[in-house]
Amino acid sequence: MSNPHTEQELEDELYEHHRFEAGKGQSPLRVDKFLMNLVENATRNKIQQAATAGNIYVNDVAVKSNHKVKANDVVRVLLSHPPYEHLLEPENIPITIVYEDDQLLVVNKEAGMVVHPGHGNYSGTLVNALAYHFENLPMNSSERPGLVHRIDKDTSGLLVVAKTEQAMAHLTKQFAEKTSEREYVAIVWGNVTEDEGTIEGHIGRHPKDRMQNTVYADGSEGKPAVTHYKVLERLGYVTVVSCKLETGRTHQIRVHMKYIGHTLFNDARYGGDKILKGTTFTKYKQFIDNCFKVLPRQALHAKTLGFEHPTTKEFMRFNTELPQDMKDCINKWHNYSKSNTTEGDEQ
Repeated sequence: MSNPHTEQELEDELYEHHRFEAGKGQSPLRVDKFLMNLVENATRNKIQQAATAGNIYVNDVAVKSNHKVKANDVVRVLLSHPPYEHLLEPENIPITIVYEDDQLLVVNKEAGMVVHPGHGNYSGTLVNALAYHFENLPMNSSERPGLVHRIDKDTSGLLVVAKTEQAMAHLTKQFAEKTSEREYVAIVWGNVTEDEGTIEGHIGRHPKDRMQNTVYADGSEGKPAVTHYKVLERLGYVTVVSCKLETGRTHQIRVHMKYIGHTLFNDARYGGDKILKGTTFTKYKQFIDNCFKVLPRQALHAKTLGFEHPTTKEFMRFNTELPQDMKDCINKWHNYSKSNTTEGDEQ
């Protein structure tokens, strides 16, 4: 199966945003002051943040903000997204808005739509659509208009988009402080033993496969991540689960469920597009192929989103139905589990 580009790849690429060569007469000058003089609309704070993140290079070496630039030095600013002018072509792409007021909107994103432009996906993204439908959306810390959080390309479901600077600051804080509510529905391989549970484990980049994240149980690398899960339905060789996020790491549910032995159904990146549980019968293989055709992506939907409104302070909660592809897949499993006894379900 193809391995589509996702947000994760974006973080593996750096793009040159600025390049300056210090003149022959340049006396030693801190790199943050040097760039302040040359980069339009730059604040010292933003330049220092870029240095802390390792995005400022002098002669191809990452430097801190107090590094002194000398004559003939080449100073470059490299960021994880392409230069902004390349990113934001407004495109007339329909988006499903489930709620909108003067502060924010809630979008139900379909599977297959990338949230923001990046490596391999420079058009057709949600951000391109937002730029067409709305003017003057506030920028987040990555210079992406309106985005408070994101979901993977092949995950469907709810996203909140800020329309004002106040909403951006207020909503971003809620996500950072874990007061927002996010519930996903997933179909996973295997019969999940416990009816509910909590998965904790730092998530960071996989040491061998840069396209994947993995769990560092000892906390030696990555960032803390917490997922609460609950079984909704047991269908023999797969289980439908609800996952509530306490943190929002890249691929969090996909990585955490794999970590406890229940990879998401048809998640190509994490190996869920192979038969991980079940029988060796040809008929069963055909059934799984049919399921993959009906649901040609990882079985994950951002079903519920809750947050406090930035101005009214009211707690708002939005729910969406499962998309048709996931419903169809679950129905296939219903029919299969009725017509086939799976005694002694594999764990």
